[in-house]
Amino acid sequence: MPRSCPYAPPDAYESLRKEPPQKVRIRGGEAWLVTRHADVRRVLNDNRFSADDQKPGFPIRIQLPPEPGVMSFNRMDDPEHGRLRRMAMTEFTARRTRALRPEVELLVERLLDELAAGPNPADLVEGFAVRLPSLVIARMLGVPEEDEATFTEQSRVILSQDATPEETYAAFVEMTRFLDRLAAQRTENPKDDLISRLATRYVATGELTHQELVAMARFFLVAGHETSAHQISLSVLSLLRDPAQLAELRAEPALFKPAVEELLRYWSISQDNQVRAAVADVELGGAQIRAGEGVIVAIPGANHDESVYPDPGRLDIHRNASGHLAFGFGAHLCPGASLARMELEVCLSALFARFPALRLAVPAEDVRFRENTLVYGLEELPVTW
Repeated sequence: MPRSCPYAPPDAYESLRKEPPQKVRIRGGEAWLVTRHADVRRVLNDNRFSADDQKPGFPIRIQLPPEPGVMSFNRMDDPEHGRLRRMAMTEFTARRTRALRPEVELLVERLLDELAAGPNPADLVEGFAVRLPSLVIARMLGVPEEDEATFTEQSRVILSQDATPEETYAAFVEMTRFLDRLAAQRTENPKDDLISRLATRYVATGELTHQELVAMARFFLVAGHETSAHQISLSVLSLLRDPAQLAELRAEPALFKPAVEELLRYWSISQDNQVRAAVADVELGGAQIRAGEGVIVAIPGANHDESVYPDPGRLDIHRNASGHLAFGFGAHLCPGASLARMELEVCLSALFARFPALRLAVPAEDVRFRENTLVYGLEELPVTW
């Protein structure tokens, strides 16, 4: 759906929220589009809406082989989803996130040093926003840093709407093959990283198969850097366009924590990758959804619902943005939510402290957005200081 303004969700969402869910055309058929906050929460928290992409009616872009262990647990229902998620969540607890913060701070300082020593103006997307989450998740998983660029490109292709099914599948296969080899190495010779800990704790006991470990690692790698990277660049852009609120944050850095929640709500970068298939007849917000019909959840529509967030198109760092759905909701709530929040808070506060004169190097209207992708973001963000 087209946007008249790149800083706002598609225009149609506002009118659609006034009506019961509607059917929309998608590649290969139709699906229900859900745009209201209450309806989105219900879909994401109701087991009559399945996350299993093998269910009839599931709105899927590309059919991958339904082999055991190939798909990530985010495309499963309970009890399998819960079994694998519980293992994964041992690596994403609040305690682990707090322990990781000093390392993230060091990585941020390193990248800012490189930015300061490099050309001015610079592209903040390529030089900072994409690299930080990639380095963090690669380090967590135990992926060698020299493979960072390869994984960044593979993730971009996997999440692109412009890539052909053949290109998407090829990137999926190449990433899977690399992680398959890495998981085998870490199982044989464990180190202090996420893959090693999952291998020694669960693969060794038979609770987790090697294929499930590979799928889990792939999910973390793709989800762990692509979303955070574009949330960082969009957040920087928002604050550079709002000098008054940026001045408040600089004067009172404690405000960065609540500001992160509002930035997550405001941008809602997950576009249409939250999808479900109805496995029973359900009445939802005045619509009769039948078993075997697909459902697309519009996170940007829900997070800009006027009944929950008055004047939703205005970024307000003092807004109580709690309850936003940027990380999903219910059983499939993003496991890395606390890590993403911490990364965003650390990098924004450090960036604006290090470069007090940071500003756009081009007119705001010339900033190029990534539109044909599952994750909204920027092509580049030229800045100077």
